[in-house]
Amino acid sequence: MTANPVTKNSKSSYNADSIQVLEGLEAVKRRPGMYIGSTGPRGLHHLVWEIVDNSIDEALAGYCTEISITVHPDNSVSVADDGRGMPVGRMEKYGKSAAEVIMTTLHAGGKFDGQGYKVSGGLHGVGSSVVNALSEWLEMEIRREGHLWTQRYERGFPQGDIEQARELKKGEGTGTTVRFMPDPEVFTETRELSFDTLSRRFRESAFLNKGLRISLTDEREVDRAVTYQYEGGIRDFVEHINESKDPVHKTIFYFEREDEAGEVEVALQWNNGFQDSVFTFANNINTHEGGAHLSGFKAALTRTVNDYARQKGILKEKEENLTGDDIREGLAAVISVKLGEPQFEGQTKTKLGNTEVKGLVESNTNRYLAEFLEERPNEAKAIISKALQAARARQAARKVRDTIRKGYLESSTLPGKLADCSSKDPARSEIYIVEGDSAGGSAKQGRDRNFQAILPLRGKILNVEKANMNKVLSNVEIQAMISAIGAGVADTFNLEGVRYNKIVIMTDADVDGSHIRTLVLTFLFRNMPELIEAGYVYIAQPPLFKVTHQRKDYYVYNDRELQETLTRLNANGNASIGRFKGLGEMNPIQLWETTMNPQNRTLLQVTVDSAATADELFTALMGDKVEPRKLFIEANAREVKNLDA
Repeated sequence: MTANPVTKNSKSSYNADSIQVLEGLEAVKRRPGMYIGSTGPRGLHHLVWEIVDNSIDEALAGYCTEISITVHPDNSVSVADDGRGMPVGRMEKYGKSAAEVIMTTLHAGGKFDGQGYKVSGGLHGVGSSVVNALSEWLEMEIRREGHLWTQRYERGFPQGDIEQARELKKGEGTGTTVRFMPDPEVFTETRELSFDTLSRRFRESAFLNKGLRISLTDEREVDRAVTYQYEGGIRDFVEHINESKDPVHKTIFYFEREDEAGEVEVALQWNNGFQDSVFTFANNINTHEGGAHLSGFKAALTRTVNDYARQKGILKEKEENLTGDDIREGLAAVISVKLGEPQFEGQTKTKLGNTEVKGLVESNTNRYLAEFLEERPNEAKAIISKALQAARARQAARKVRDTIRKGYLESSTLPGKLADCSSKDPARSEIYIVEGDSAGGSAKQGRDRNFQAILPLRGKILNVEKANMNKVLSNVEIQAMISAIGAGVADTFNLEGVRYNKIVIMTDADVDGSHIRTLVLTFLFRNMPELIEAGYVYIAQPPLFKVTHQRKDYYVYNDRELQETLTRLNANGNASIGRFKGLGEMNPIQLWETTMNPQNRTLLQVTVDSAATADELFTALMGDKVEPRKLFIEANAREVKNLDA
C-alpha cells in the first residue's frame, strides 16, 4: 500500500483560502460548548444563569430589589427585574441602540470601565449575546426614560430596530424583561429545565444578596413557585447549611468589612458532624476551587483558634498545635468578597487570584474571630473541644493511613478481591465497583480484561457522613477502594496517581442497590471530590427487563421503554417479559452486552454544579437527622421512576 502525496489542489490543502473569520455571533453558534459548557441540560440552565446574573449585577450596583423568573408552558423563559433598564440610546459608532449592541456583539457591556458597574459577576460581556445567539427567538422589554421599549430577535438577528412601544403608566418603574426560547437546533432537549436546579441556584443567590427578592414560577405545573428573600444574608445561609445538623454553639459568627481592596463578609458556625462545609464566593460567583480569599480565611482561622487555646491554657506548652483540618471539622462557613477587578482563572471563574484579597480576609477574620471567642467563653470552649476531638481522631487515623500506605499504596500489592485490567494507561482503563460477589463474578467473566477492572464490594460500606476519619480508614471495603483507585485519600489525595479515568459504580436497580450507590458516592464526594470534578465518576445503567419475542431478546431500562418496546413489536401478549432483580441474575454475556460493552452501554456521568447543594443533599440523605430525609422524600416522591416493592 502506498500513500498518495498531498498536492496544492487536493482537498487537504491548507492556505490563505482556508482561514475563516467568524463574524458577529457566528462563533457562538458554531462552538456553543465554548461559551456555555455543553448543549445538554447543563448548557440549557446556563442560559438562564447568564440573564439572571445580569439582573443580579443591577442588585449589586444598588438599583434592583426584585427579580422574577418564569418558565412558560412552551419551555421559554422570562427574566424580569426592577433595575435601571438596559440603555436604549443610539451608539453612533455602531449605528444602533446600546441594547442591540449588547444583545448582538460579544464583549459589549457596562462592566469594563468600572462606571456602569463598580462590582459585577459577568465580566466578559458575552452573557446576553450568547443567550441571544443560542435562542430560537428572544424578546426584550425595557422600561426606561418614561417609555416601554421593545425588540425581537430570531436566532440572534434583530427583526427590526428597537421600538418605543408606549409611555410608562403611573407607578410603573424602570427595569428589563428578557424572554427567550432555547434553540432546538442547538440543544439536545429543550424541555429539560429543572425546577429544582433553578430554585437551588436562586436560593443561593438570594442568600448572597441580603434583602434581594428572587421568585421562580414554573407554569408547566400547577402551584409550582418559590420566593426567596433573606434579610440575614450569609448568616441565614450558614443557618440553612446547619439546618440538618446539630450546632456545637448557638451564635453564628459574622462580620462585614470594606476597604480599598474590596468588601468581605464571613459567617460561620460549627456543628457536630465530621465534614467541613466551607463555601467561597467572589462577586456572587461560586469559586469552588477557592483562591486567595479561602487561603486568607484558613490561615486566620487556624492561627486565631490556636492562639486562643494557648492563651487560655487549653493547649499546653508541649502539645502540638491543632491543624487546620482539626479546626475545620464540622465547620459550616461562607466567605463572600466583592471586588471591582476580580481576577479569575479562565472563563470558568472557579478560583480567585487577587493576592490583595488574602490580606483583606485574613486580617479581618483574625480580628473579629478573636473578639468573638473572648466575648463568648462557653461557646469558645465548645469549639476548642470539638477541634481537640478531631485532633485525637486524626492521630488515630494517621496510624491507620500509614498501615494502608505500607500495605497497599507503597507496594505493588492491590486488594485481593480486585480483578485488575492489563492496561496501565489510566486514560484507557476503567474500574467497575460492583455490588456483591455474585455480580462481581459475572462482571469478571463478562468484562474485557484488557481495559476493565472489577472490584466487588461485600455488603454496604460505612456511611462516612456519620463517622470520623479513623473509622472511615479502618473500614475494609473503603480500604479496598482507596487502594484500587491508587491516588490516596482526603488530604493525601493526588489526582495524578489515579489508576483509572473511569470509575463506574454498578449496583442492582433496587432499593439496596441505590443505597449502596449512595454510600459509595458519599465516600467519593467527601474524601475524593477531585475525582468527580475531573469527570472520572460514572453510574452504570443495567437493564430492568428482558423482553423475548419471536426468539429475539430485547433489553429495556425502565417502564416507559418497556411499553414502547411492546408497542413497537406489536407483541399483543405474545412476548415473554422477565425482570432482573439483580446483576447477579445476568449471565456474563448479558452483563457485557447490556451494561459493560462501550458500544452498547449507557453510563451516567456524576457532576456537581453546586458544592453547597451537594453538601445539603448528602447531609439530608445520609446524616443523623430523620426529618430532613422525610422532607426530601415528600418533596421528590413524584420524581421517582422505579421503586422496588
